[in-house]
Amino acid sequence: MILWPFATTATAINLFLLGLMGTWLGLPALSPVVSLWLSLPLGLPATFAAQRWIAGLIAEAEA
Repeated sequence: MILWPFATTATAINLFLLGLMGTWLGLPALSPVVSLWLSLPLGLPATFAAQRWIAGLIAEAEA
């Protein structure tokens, strides 16, 4: 759970930038506040993915 704030913040930044790129398609831009709110539930799967990735790197380094 130590990685959760970092993964959630990265998710919020990615959502905000994705919202900016969506304006090219005529979609409304996401505000930073909306990106933060949307990243809260999406941060947990991102944390688990980051944890599995790091565990794989550690296992590879130990082998």
